Amino acid sequence: MPTVMRIDGYRFFFFSNKGNEPVHIHVESGDGYCKFWLNPVSLAYSTKYNSSELNKIRKMVEEHKTLIEDSWNEHFSKT
Repeated sequence: MPTVMRIDGYRFFFFSNKGNEPVHIHVESGDGYCKFWLNPVSLAYSTKYNSSELNKIRKMVEEHKTLIEDSWNEHFSKT
């Protein structure tokens, strides 16, 4: 599970066995968990995050979209 970044207590990561899916990022903190697709940025799944937290996370995903995509492409080009 490569961790791409940590911001404000959120861990942004992906699973090494998910390269067959479109680019996405998983986010977790405390009991909360969600998954965002990147193209376009959209929520795929969430649990235990309220709408305010999801909006905050979405903005972070959008702000760091290039880093996430670059990390994804680098990781899956090696597998």
